[in-house]
Amino acid sequence: MKKLRIILFFTLLCYIPNLLLAQRLWTEDGGHYYEFSDNGIEIVNPINAQRTIFLPSAALVPKGQSAALKISDFSISPDKEHILLYTNSKRVWREETRGDYWVYQKKTNQLTQLGKTFPPSQLMFAKFNPQGTKVAYVNKSNHNIYIEDLATGTIKQITKDGTDRIINGTFDWVYEEEFGCKDGFRWSPDGNAIAYWKLDASTIRNFLMINNTDSIYSYTIPIEYPKVGQAPSACTIWTYQLTTDATTPVHVPGDAIQHYIPRMEWSLDSKQIILQQLNRKQNESKIYLVDVANNTHKNIYTETSDSWIDIKSRWNNNDPSGWDWIQNGKAFIWVSEKDGWRKIYQIDLMGNEKLITKADYDIINLKLMDTKGETIYFSASPTNATQNYLYSVSTKGGTPKRLTPAGYAGTCEYDIAKNGKIAIFDFNNHKEYKRNAVIELPNHKTLVDFSESLTKKSENGIAEFFKITTIDHIELDGWMVKPLHFDPNKKYPVVFMVYGEPASQTVLDNFGAGMNHLYQGSMAKDGYIYISLENRGTPAPKGSQWRKSIYRKIGQLNIRDQAMGAKEILKWPYVDSSRVAVWGWSGGGSSTLNLLGQYPDIYKTGIAIAAVADQLLYDNVYQERYMGLPQENLADFQNGSPLKYAKNIKGSLLYIHGTGDDNVHYQNAEVLINELVKNNVQFQLMSYPNRSHSISEGAGTSLHLKTLFTNYLKQHCPPGAR
Repeated sequence: MKKLRIILFFTLLCYIPNLLLAQRLWTEDGGHYYEFSDNGIEIVNPINAQRTIFLPSAALVPKGQSAALKISDFSISPDKEHILLYTNSKRVWREETRGDYWVYQKKTNQLTQLGKTFPPSQLMFAKFNPQGTKVAYVNKSNHNIYIEDLATGTIKQITKDGTDRIINGTFDWVYEEEFGCKDGFRWSPDGNAIAYWKLDASTIRNFLMINNTDSIYSYTIPIEYPKVGQAPSACTIWTYQLTTDATTPVHVPGDAIQHYIPRMEWSLDSKQIILQQLNRKQNESKIYLVDVANNTHKNIYTETSDSWIDIKSRWNNNDPSGWDWIQNGKAFIWVSEKDGWRKIYQIDLMGNEKLITKADYDIINLKLMDTKGETIYFSASPTNATQNYLYSVSTKGGTPKRLTPAGYAGTCEYDIAKNGKIAIFDFNNHKEYKRNAVIELPNHKTLVDFSESLTKKSENGIAEFFKITTIDHIELDGWMVKPLHFDPNKKYPVVFMVYGEPASQTVLDNFGAGMNHLYQGSMAKDGYIYISLENRGTPAPKGSQWRKSIYRKIGQLNIRDQAMGAKEILKWPYVDSSRVAVWGWSGGGSSTLNLLGQYPDIYKTGIAIAAVADQLLYDNVYQERYMGLPQENLADFQNGSPLKYAKNIKGSLLYIHGTGDDNVHYQNAEVLINELVKNNVQFQLMSYPNRSHSISEGAGTSLHLKTLFTNYLKQHCPPGAR
């Protein structure tokens, strides 16, 4: 069930300052990058650390004000004469995608606010036309798209039908949550047209969250949320022609309600639109080319699967925007796992396909496509699914080459310059992390050594990796942190951290391995064995059979793998089978409940946070992707839901949920509570009023949650050797 996009990575990495690379804005020449500072916007030479002021802070002070704008992001017009500045940003769902935009004109040194007649912090995804003379943006308050002329300040409204339900140029909750789609419009390369998504969410029901604390009378917060089995928003693509002021729907075959369009872009000649269409069950993908002049379409590529087609795996930072063109727009790069491995292909505009990565292992992510150098950089780890390394392959195809030197065993992250010649390199594993080295590519020559490093303190425990084979002959990866002063002749309690669903891995060789951000103090000092196992169905680079074996079996296959792995661990002479605990958040919370209910003789204590109790209560895109349609296989949803097994729970259970969770609704807590009460299953409950899925809002919340977690674990699964 559900995913843990933010929570899980926070769990693993919260102790590591800036471990994950923040994406830098590299200059077009590739040798420098932009960075915000107290001086304004600076250009940094990563090799010699020289800094040059690109835009001084004094230029960021609006007329009549004394303080400079606090810039969240910026872009530069193609003619380099205008700088588009994003400020006063606010959250929409997960990210701060609405705010205010200003344009600084270098010739006149003028700073001008765009859309200043609109309410504050309501503009989204503003971007220059290719000529740098206009900026288009979405007004969040009415879901319409506007074009503003930079010379005259004239604003042209190009969509007129936007409402809270007719969404132009951006997306509804579920498209953003499950496809990563946020920016919903594209300038044509010639600047004469805009193509955009239109979502009609008029049939999507609101889920009502209730706020009881912020006023004398409670009030509801509506969240437009399509539940499993409910039809999604109708999705169409439209074009707007600047010369004729004509707005036209793009002809895409099929029922607009029973499909998804997660990717769309212009061809480089501005004559065609290319898009990917998924059917409702997400097991058929079609790529269409649409001739804009006559509005005719051509299906150039079709892929089907007996489970699902993973369209997210190839994107970095969960961002599907853009299209990976090669050969001057005559072909593009595509990623598919149709032959059992996630590989890179070339597809031309006639639909002819060519395999690029001629090796039987998974790529993890595309990192950069250097079209001039005819090189594709990507991450992979063919022999160890817990690690991550940099590889390259020619755009013409061939055997990939590992670029990361053998001395770096663990997780290697690269922020590669646009020209593909240098990169900022971060390295970490379960013992250490290092960051901010500058390397030369493709030879991986070190130009500047790491500027920061951190070694894990042994007194907090250091993870060790292992493999275990279950009675079903399934080999699982795992990490374990043993107690300090470990005595193999004594018995210790074991605490399992679980996730278990197709959205995330837990067993990764990074600096966060073995850490528990919810535990106050050190589990190793206190005498716990802390373990995580990676079951089938998680997105490990072990081939599609590993990942997709969970199809229609979430809550069953993953739960059996975890339990059978635990059974093998309980055979270890130093594990106390009377003190076995499990905890997880979101998908991990669901797995925790399922483990307690399906295998009550193994797990004695559980702490489940923000879990989906009934798979029918989660969103349609995620749950139907991995489980099918409940109209066709309802029993699979029921058999995988913790609700079915709640009556079997024998051990101690602490359940935690935020009442303001717009992702996994508090409704799940209440249906679970009813089932536990009906069957006289005793448990403890902590509800955090108005907290979201991360349970992070409000004074004292994080400390309270940590204290609650730690005290409960110590009380019901006492630490220490016996």
